[in-house]
Amino acid sequence: MEQQWTSMVAADFFTVELTRGWGIQQVHVLVMMHLATRRMHIAGIVDEPTQAWLVQVARNETDEEHGFLKEGSYLIHDRAAVFGEKFKTTLAAGGVTTVKLPARSPNLNAHVERVIRSIREECLDQFVIFSRRQLEYLLGEYVTHYHEERPHQGLGNRLISGEQGQSQGKIRRRTRLGGLLSFYDRVSG
Repeated sequence: MEQQWTSMVAADFFTVELTRGWGIQQVHVLVMMHLATRRMHIAGIVDEPTQAWLVQVARNETDEEHGFLKEGSYLIHDRAAVFGEKFKTTLAAGGVTTVKLPARSPNLNAHVERVIRSIREECLDQFVIFSRRQLEYLLGEYVTHYHEERPHQGLGNRLISGEQGQSQGKIRRRTRLGGLLSFYDRVSG
């Protein structure tokens, strides 16, 4: 079971509304999370996810050098029709096994559902977003904060990546996104 846990990645879509001129445009964001390490990755942003788009995402994410999914991984996802046979076949060619969750079972994908909620509440809900470029910037800043500056209870209050701070010294507050995201560390002196 431990071997499977360390190779499991969860994926799900969430939507974001962009304010465009006199209207609203909805885009879909695909997020993936390595469950054992809590490392997350924004796999793509698209107006409407299609089978062809997801096949390209599968190719990108199984790339040996830069892909988030490694050979031997298990990708768990919901029953959305867009996660079709071509997507599964492309992942299988890269050594990734897909696991489709049972219908109406969000608790089986709870980690990625929770990170989506965090992205919304801690970041995206605080902004009126006008463009995809702005959305990409906000998501990039949040992912960096999530990995390098935010302690995680599921990891014993450690950071996903980055250095753990010193235990003594003056406390310093640093921020991202104009103070919306704060993190604290100690400096000597």
